[in-house]
Amino acid sequence: MDMLGGTQIAAARLTQWCQLAQGLHARYLIDDFAAGGRFLVDIGEAGAALGHQPTVSMGAGFVDLKLVSDDAIYREGETEHVLQWVTQKDLDLAARITEIAARHGLTGDLDAVSHVELGLDTSQSADVAPVWAALLTGDPDAQGRGTPSDEVRDATGRVPNLWFGDAQQPGGQRFHLEVYVTPEVSKQRIAAAVAAGGTVVDDSEAPSLVVIADQDGNRGVVCAPASATSTDD
Repeated sequence: MDMLGGTQIAAARLTQWCQLAQGLHARYLIDDFAAGGRFLVDIGEAGAALGHQPTVSMGAGFVDLKLVSDDAIYREGETEHVLQWVTQKDLDLAARITEIAARHGLTGDLDAVSHVELGLDTSQSADVAPVWAALLTGDPDAQGRGTPSDEVRDATGRVPNLWFGDAQQPGGQRFHLEVYVTPEVSKQRIAAAVAAGGTVVDDSEAPSLVVIADQDGNRGVVCAPASATSTDD
C-alpha cells in the first residue's frame, strides 16, 4: 500500500491524532485500568476487522496509541522501497478508534503526545549500525528495518529509533535527541527549556526544527512537522 504524504493525512481530518515522525499518535485519558482494558478490547476487535493493529502503551490515567504500516511503498523512479510509514489502513483504523473513544466517553490529550528519536553523527553508518543494532535491540535485523538507510529500529518499539547523520555537532557532540511534538506544544517546550537555562542556538528551520543547547552546550532538537497538526471536527 502506498505511503501517504502530510497533505493526504491532514485531509483525513482525524480527530485527536497527529503525525510525528513515521507514525500517527494519540493519547486518551482513562479513569482506571479497567476502563482502559475495555477500550483496548474494542480497539482490538476493530483492528481485527481491518487487518491492522496499533502499538499500545497504558499507564495510570492514559492509553497511548501509535499507528504505522510496516509495508508502506515509496517509489523512487522505477525503484520501490518498503518503509515504515502511514498508509490508508492507518487512517481507517485511526478513524475507527476515534469513534470507539467517543462511545467510551474518552478525551484525547494531544498536548501530552510526543515521540523521541536518537541521532548519531558518523560517516561510517554501515560499519557502526550493526553494533548499535546489537546493543539497542539484540537483533541484527533491526538495522535498516522499515527504512532504506542504516537506521536502527526495534520491531517492538522498546527503544527509540536511531538514525545516522553526517554533520558533527560543535564541541564534538555525536549523539543528540530529537523530540517530536505538535506545533502548539513545540512553542511551550522551547519556552520551558529556555526558562530552565537552555539556549536556542539554531531556529533557521523554525517552526519545524529548533535546536536547543543546555548550559554545557549539549544539543537537542525540537521537531514539529507541519503535518503533525490535527484538525478536529
